[in-house]
Amino acid sequence: MLTITTGAVVHADALAALRDVPPGSAGLVYADPPFNTGRPRRGLRLRVALDPDGGDRTGFAGRRYRSERLLLQQYPDSFDDYLGWLAPLLEESRRVLAPHGTLYLHLDPRESHYCKLLLDQIFGRDHFLNELVWAYDYGARSTRRWSAKHDVILVYVRDRRAYHFDAAAVERIPYMAPALQRPDRAALGKLPTDVWWQTIVPTNSRERTGYPTQKPLAILRRIIAASSRPGELVLDWCAGSGTTGVAAHQLGRRFLLIDHGTDAVALMRRRLEDVPGLRCTASVSELLG
Repeated sequence: MLTITTGAVVHADALAALRDVPPGSAGLVYADPPFNTGRPRRGLRLRVALDPDGGDRTGFAGRRYRSERLLLQQYPDSFDDYLGWLAPLLEESRRVLAPHGTLYLHLDPRESHYCKLLLDQIFGRDHFLNELVWAYDYGARSTRRWSAKHDVILVYVRDRRAYHFDAAAVERIPYMAPALQRPDRAALGKLPTDVWWQTIVPTNSRERTGYPTQKPLAILRRIIAASSRPGELVLDWCAGSGTTGVAAHQLGRRFLLIDHGTDAVALMRRRLEDVPGLRCTASVSELLG
């Protein structure tokens, strides 16, 4: 049994840590593994200072500012055998899910179709629930192809007859054409579909941590609200910036965050330092009661 009253951060190899998690412990597993882009992933933060004599930006009332991009985090993102690395992690993810549990696997469109075939083998094709498309509008545009502006999140359930999904717990969003709805429906908003329009975390946002692949808090809140129950355990074995833990704590869930990166773990500990009873360990075995 895992003795986690609020949350825990584990600094360890993901597969080794997952193998120590008791079966059926988690109501939800969310994973945002490296995308296998073949190039380093860098996290930047924009720093701006007043520079009346020649800054590169103009602000309020014509004031000039000097901007500087700071490199905060970096990691390689290339695998010789991506599916071979991922397969045992997904097998362990299935094992640690409760019967009503759900896996959300966050991927790049270049790998998602291969990973879906892998998940069909591990979970069973009939345990596929959704392919979510997170669409955003940020960054450079290509003139040689349609610009890639979306991620894919594959959703699989442990038991097709028993999985938990609570649409009533999900924050509603505005209708795109509210004038076509009754006033009461327009005021209430609509439930999201399988296409989610949500900006990335802006470089100047207070939410931004500088981690290269930080995901928006709104995305994790929606996932956790819909597919986990209050008080149960949410597990993220590639936890990065710790957004899963922040969202889980806000929504009254316990969380277990695993990452092998020293910088990532230090960032998570700082970001979650206000969580009462937060445990930070080097292995899952230290959390077993």
